[in-house]
Amino acid sequence: MNNIEFSKNLIKGKIAETIFEQMFRENGNFTILRFGFEHTIPELAQYRASTFKRVVDDLSDAPDFVLISNKDGEKEVYLIEVKYRAKWGKDEIKKIAEKLLKRWNPVYLFIASLDGFFFGPCNTIVNKDGEIGHLYDKWADKETQGKYLKLLREFEE
Repeated sequence: MNNIEFSKNLIKGKIAETIFEQMFRENGNFTILRFGFEHTIPELAQYRASTFKRVVDDLSDAPDFVLISNKDGEKEVYLIEVKYRAKWGKDEIKKIAEKLLKRWNPVYLFIASLDGFFFGPCNTIVNKDGEIGHLYDKWADKETQGKYLKLLREFEE
């Protein structure tokens, strides 16, 4: 992959993360915390080529967000990894879920694609051989999802 392709994919990933964050903020049901490696300890990124590489690589597998439910009573916490995929296959989704489960459990996967938003717990994704369903209405209603899907598509034109 050349530098332009890498940069393009990086930008698409950041767009997916921003859309995820804004969509869930608008929903109002969760407190949203950026959790990924690049947000929590960006200074360590420069050490990927050093003898410190293994530690940095382990930390780099941290999910992108923590969601804390705003419901009265018991607070639930969710770790969410966000990915952008124009196209994907079940094998790729299963590999992503398996990798996340090696260090984080429970953990969820959110896929932003031009076909919609997909979401599920990684253990279920692995058990169903990479199958991932659409984002549930209880997480973000259809109207909100439609608005942010339209926005995502504008970046692909």
